[in-house]
Amino acid sequence: MIDTRRLRTLRAVADHRTVTAAAAALHLTPSAVSQQLVALEHEVGHRLLDRDGRGVRLTAVGRILLDHANEILAQLERAGADIAAYTAGTAGEVRVASFATAIGLVVAPAVGTLRDKEPGIRVRVLDAEGDQSLTMVLDGAVEAAVAVEYRGAPAEDDRRLSRIPLYSEPFDLVLPRGHRLSGSEVTVADLSGETWIGPYPGNPCHDVIALACEHAGFIPEFAHSSDDFSAVVALAAAGAGVAMVPRLALRGTDLSGVVIRPVPGPERRVFTAVRRGAERHPLLVPVLNALQDTATILRRTPPV
Repeated sequence: MIDTRRLRTLRAVADHRTVTAAAAALHLTPSAVSQQLVALEHEVGHRLLDRDGRGVRLTAVGRILLDHANEILAQLERAGADIAAYTAGTAGEVRVASFATAIGLVVAPAVGTLRDKEPGIRVRVLDAEGDQSLTMVLDGAVEAAVAVEYRGAPAEDDRRLSRIPLYSEPFDLVLPRGHRLSGSEVTVADLSGETWIGPYPGNPCHDVIALACEHAGFIPEFAHSSDDFSAVVALAAAGAGVAMVPRLALRGTDLSGVVIRPVPGPERRVFTAVRRGAERHPLLVPVLNALQDTATILRRTPPV
């Protein structure tokens, strides 16, 4: 018999690439993780990991077992959801990780709706960038994430996660008043050679901007970095450079010192993600529905 706890350990090591990082995610010691992996290898009768520099990688057998582990763990999530539904568990806490803009536009209104409709459900919100929140879901640190597509994100058909689309939005170009392009239609290619203001590397929006520029034939020079879009706009207003900002992130921002121009191409796709199988849990269903309803209203709201 294969211990499912050891399958979770195998998946954590595959996700984090080192025993130490997997141990931190599982709230175990590295020694305990190593012991579980050794025991799992004895159970299946094959070596599952090889050293790879400072980390580890799965052997061929390890990858086969991981595929089955994803299915088994998803089925266990579904079993837990069905049991909770049977016992009518309509009270408890749901932790949601989300990036700041989506907290203001989607998560917070959904929390307000749930407070009136589902008073037994407590939603705990954690501010986390899109690339962090998906890892938090997989590690069990939160039940749901509001995240965005980014370079290196788990694929849409990843068997560890279930996704629910919320909304998509274009990026708008933010120019200082009086900029040479402020009175004309602009493409990304027109911005080659400009000084850029934008999020830090690792932020999903940084990836979207960098990829759009690369597709247009140049590498953007980021002279100023901030993950706060109001700060990015303020720097552009001061003439420090140009920026591309998700359209909804401009709501409520002081735009008096800048010119906003649409720019074709870049787009931010926002979705909710939960561990596969957990989407039927009676505590999660109202939360997911509230997020979708709020996103529907948002999509119908005219842009600024």
